[in-house]
Amino acid sequence: MSSTLVSRVLSLPYLTLLAAPVVAQTSPFATGATAFQSNLLAILTPIAVIAVMALGVGAWFNRISWSSAIGGAVGILLVFGAPQVVTWIRGLAGV
Repeated sequence: MSSTLVSRVLSLPYLTLLAAPVVAQTSPFATGATAFQSNLLAILTPIAVIAVMALGVGAWFNRISWSSAIGGAVGILLVFGAPQVVTWIRGLAGV
């Protein structure tokens, strides 16, 4: 057995233990999901503004009821404020 092969075999467990914490630092899924969420919010924000304006105009001219318009606006608020709502509920639960 050559000394190069022995040194490689002996250094393999050390390199494996050394690389494990580095690999655990980042998750490609988390990075991709965060980028997707920010891009989706950037695209949907103007659409949500137009939807709230349409709800207001529809309620103003009595085409839909005010309760439906307020319900739609609250639904849009909950969709866009979901991360803050989750953080708030987790804070209440002490998690």
